[in-house]
Amino acid sequence: MSTAVLERVTLAVDCMGGDHGPSVTLPACRAFLEAHPEAHLILVGKAEVLASAAGWPRCTVVAATEVVEMDDPVEVALRRKKDSSLRVAVSQVKVGENGRAAAQACVSAGNTGALMAVSRYVLKTLEGIDRPAIASVMPNERDGYTTVLDLGANVDCSADHLLQFAVMGSALVAAVEGKDNPSVGLLNIGEEAIKGSETIKQAGELLRAAAASGHLNFHGNVEGNDIFKGTTDIVVCDGFVGNVALKTAEGLASMLSNFIKQEFTRNVFTKLAALVALPVLNHFKARVDHRRYNGAALLGLRGLVFKSHGSADAFAFQTALNRAYDAARNRLLDRVHDRILETLAAMPAPSAEPQTEPPALAASR
Repeated sequence: MSTAVLERVTLAVDCMGGDHGPSVTLPACRAFLEAHPEAHLILVGKAEVLASAAGWPRCTVVAATEVVEMDDPVEVALRRKKDSSLRVAVSQVKVGENGRAAAQACVSAGNTGALMAVSRYVLKTLEGIDRPAIASVMPNERDGYTTVLDLGANVDCSADHLLQFAVMGSALVAAVEGKDNPSVGLLNIGEEAIKGSETIKQAGELLRAAAASGHLNFHGNVEGNDIFKGTTDIVVCDGFVGNVALKTAEGLASMLSNFIKQEFTRNVFTKLAALVALPVLNHFKARVDHRRYNGAALLGLRGLVFKSHGSADAFAFQTALNRAYDAARNRLLDRVHDRILETLAAMPAPSAEPQTEPPALAASR
């Protein structure tokens, strides 16, 4: 498949999703269009709510009559609310009978479990992928990002799944960050190959085999602190561990910011010190601001879907739009497809997985 950059990219946006809905998504979409004069948007939501956007340039409004609430069970979103803004937005990415899709990527701040379930049902998974994964970035000491997956879509993973996550993560980083051979680390309780559960040990063997065949740049086992050291470009883990790591990092960043604020506001002298240190404090705040890292990719589907934090403000939601735009423009879907086929063709056949309903999703909304 061609990996040339797309000149024109259309994003489908679920404008009703998230804690704040259109009060956040519409301003973010307007700012995104101003920053990307070549981009197009398909805004999906209730007609009366999106009436104000009807005259926007390079913008199409698609009506949906239902909304998936943040506390709706997955089965409600999947089976009952078939005309929800979330489902209609995801459907814009599905390739039709003419061989084309209305949009190259979808962005939603809605219920994570519902978004994953609906996306998997509507779009299906790529050949060679058993389960989609959620991938996002965390800041590291090298003034860059570490891509981590899975962040909550799959609580229990086999060694084969972890190999697939590594391949998909490599394609993501190669497409969006321009790194042709990104390094991959397997999250473990130690760097030694003999440590970890049997699943982790088996995954390590598969990753080393993929590296030996030249299909993966496997660094080896890494620990939790390596995420923030920037030891590898990508860190692979199951969804339970990944989601705990993500929420721990967000909580720690928030706590440190609050501690610093408390110390600088204790008395008049510390407040004066804060004025002197204001440029440094603002730079620190920007580096740990989770809004700058918003926008997680749902990898392994036959279409690009990006998940924004449900509590995102307009700045954070625009960041998610930017990530989806960059991924679509750099043909991430084609790159994932090609890497998966090349890598898995060189690997032993994966163990069969029982055909059951997908497990409950662990990611937060």
